[in-house]
Amino acid sequence: MSISIQLAPMIEGLPALALQTLASTLASGGNPLDHVLDKPSALGGPLGIPNLMLSVVSVVSAGIVAFAVLFMASRSIATGPASAGTGRYLTKGRIAQLIEVIVQGLRDGVLYPLLGKDTANFYLPFLLSLFFFVLTLNLFGFVPFGDAQELMHKMMGDGHHGAELGAEHGAASAVFFGGAATASISVTAGLAFVSFAAIMFQAFRDLGVKGLFEHMCGGKELLTGPKGLLLVVPIIFIVEVLGLIIKPSALAIRLFANMLAGHTLLATIFMFTGMAFKAGGWGLAAPIGIVSAAFALAISFLELFVAFLQAFVFMFLTAVFIGMMSHHGDHAHDGHDGHGGHGDGHGDGHGAHAGAHAGSHASAAVKVQAAH
Repeated sequence: MSISIQLAPMIEGLPALALQTLASTLASGGNPLDHVLDKPSALGGPLGIPNLMLSVVSVVSAGIVAFAVLFMASRSIATGPASAGTGRYLTKGRIAQLIEVIVQGLRDGVLYPLLGKDTANFYLPFLLSLFFFVLTLNLFGFVPFGDAQELMHKMMGDGHHGAELGAEHGAASAVFFGGAATASISVTAGLAFVSFAAIMFQAFRDLGVKGLFEHMCGGKELLTGPKGLLLVVPIIFIVEVLGLIIKPSALAIRLFANMLAGHTLLATIFMFTGMAFKAGGWGLAAPIGIVSAAFALAISFLELFVAFLQAFVFMFLTAVFIGMMSHHGDHAHDGHDGHGGHGDGHGDGHGAHAGAHAGSHASAAVKVQAAH
């Protein structure tokens, strides 16, 4: 009985509190960036980690979720026991089927033509992990986890306490998890550094120290060519060194700018409803809210596409930069493998000259068939 008496005032004031909370959440203090910018997480206090940011929590959570989903998908994609008959070759589960299609599409349609089969297979685990990790981060930012926690925090009557905590520890004291991690330049810079490390690893792995130096100077042909051309070598070297910095920087800025702009636009559209509510109540906020919701729904589909696109672009450009640090003949050798292996077909004793003749005869045959 005493509990019901204590809850009665709270239940009676719940509609008004819900309206005020919704309005203040949608209005976001007049600044749409409050929904997007990185903030301290409320987990910092219980964990004893001061200034623990939401982006760090999102990165760790996204890594765990991506690993768990991919691990379960791999179990569904793997060939089952012989007792299952022909059904053991079928992938079970829609998520696993979707992941299988994405992996095959990226491998066969993008990475093999771009890097060659040998190099692509070597970097396939890294590049696919990079794609799915960035995609998971983008999708986490697409879901308003932080706004939902703030809304629940205010509706539970902790608004005054939250304001005090916010004054001391930041506006996100009521938020444990959420936010757009890839809208933080520190996160995208960290991802770009990982790509830079892979690029430099490929440079030393395929070119070696001497080959990398020659590559940075414009190539061996330029260094051993006419002496007058050596005057441009310092310029080329400076440009190549700057390129090593600019390439990963462009990866970080591109991902950061696209995700920040998209989330800011969505927050601005939702903010119109709160501004209308403050100006004229629900009579003005209702029609504006309907229009805003329609625009937000359309932009949400665009944002979902951008989440996949930016994950692909980040992975694709990393693969492009890795390919630029490979020998120019790498793709040619892989092409020989794809056409049946000219060297193996004619025997090791023929050497490079016989391989060249075989290649010319093959190309001539193709031209004759095309002409017919």
